Amino acid sequence: MMWRLFILLAIVAALPGCERQDVPPVVATNVVVTAPASGMPMAAGYLDISNHSGTTLRITDISSPDYASVEMHETVVEDDVARMRAIPVLEIEDGGTVIFEPGGKHLMLMQPVGTPDTITLNFYSDEVLLLSVSARFSATMD
Repeated sequence: MMWRLFILLAIVAALPGCERQDVPPVVATNVVVTAPASGMPMAAGYLDISNHSGTTLRITDISSPDYASVEMHETVVEDDVARMRAIPVLEIEDGGTVIFEPGGKHLMLMQPVGTPDTITLNFYSDEVLLLSVSARFSATMD
């Protein structure tokens, strides 16, 4: 059974120059982190990220104190073969939403540090922390 996870922690740092006061500048919803398969050193993360900052958002890094590394990937099909490609910088236009989902954009959370129950993800634009979210593992994506 899939557990839909919600944001426990909203915006922790606002983007400079935000003009809209009624909506947080960056919002994450539908956060799901799948539990690693037995013996596997990685988990997958899915979420929707919406930009209400008044400017194009550039996510350049994602980190987690619970994993050695977190990478943004995208699954693309070439010659009937699905391949994963790293996304070095993710741009989200003002008013836009990017969806991380199975078979498309997704997060790869690699090499867990200990055995976390709750996963924290920190989204950066260069050195600026844009958003921090926490979630619990879901058993599957079914």
